[in-house]
Amino acid sequence: MANTSSHLRDGIDVAAVIVTHNRVELLRHSLEVVAAQTYPVKHIIVVDNGADPAVEALVTEVAGDRGVYTPSLTNLGGGGGFAYGFLTALALGADAVWCADDDGRPEGPEVLKTLIDAASAHHLEQISPVVCNATEPDRLAFPLRRGLEWRRYRSELIDPAHPEETVLPGIASLFNGALISAHAMERIGVPDYRLFIRGDEVEYHRRLVRSGLPFGTCLTTAYLHPDGSDEFKPILGGRMHTQYPDNAVKRFFTYRNRGYLMNQPGMRRLLPQEYARFGWFFLVQQKSPKKFLEWFRLHRMGRQEKFDRP
Repeated sequence: MANTSSHLRDGIDVAAVIVTHNRVELLRHSLEVVAAQTYPVKHIIVVDNGADPAVEALVTEVAGDRGVYTPSLTNLGGGGGFAYGFLTALALGADAVWCADDDGRPEGPEVLKTLIDAASAHHLEQISPVVCNATEPDRLAFPLRRGLEWRRYRSELIDPAHPEETVLPGIASLFNGALISAHAMERIGVPDYRLFIRGDEVEYHRRLVRSGLPFGTCLTTAYLHPDGSDEFKPILGGRMHTQYPDNAVKRFFTYRNRGYLMNQPGMRRLLPQEYARFGWFFLVQQKSPKKFLEWFRLHRMGRQEKFDRP
């Protein structure tokens, strides 16, 4: 990694950005942990895609003067919500943005301090915690592939031969607990509202990779999130996985947005693998040409940048 100082270091002003939509009770848990961090969060920005007065009251109750309630009468989704929140943070003069959502939370009050210290020590402009299952914290909320092997437990991310290596360079989960410097956002911008949900974090990660900025995941702290591994279906005896969300709306945005993503610089080399994996899953494993044709239709919409909503 480049031997330069990081813009993520002790003393910076951090704004937390939490996006929510009609889940006020879940939001409380996230807000309370964010507000209780030992490294003080200067602004706690809540983008409310439901414009719910109960959310505004909760922000005032938990965050007090640090709370910045940002309602939207239009549901901006995750992509638009984080874009709105990031721009609000930059307008308030934040040096970095710390991401959260309404159904996840940092594992404890030291998470932000741990992230800042790790980013400073390793000269990173973006750093993420490990994203773990909220009900089984040693288990990853989403399986992580390293080379040809899938890792499903937090303990599997640490190399037994090098236990002192507590940061995985070049790997990050966005936006669950991710800390991003304002300097990085000058290079990579803000998330893409057109994607709405599903794939917005992958597209942002693509820009981060292409920027050349150093980033990584800190293995000594975690963000707790509902389990998302059920969507990833094993194929070829578990050697590969493919994604099949549990409802039609999620599948629409997942497959349409993947089509867009796979047509972008830095992602096109993965397109043959994309066709092979989904072709095998729908045609061989599920024996459903109809589902394959629906996947292909949505994928083509994305490649053609047709961002219609269902």
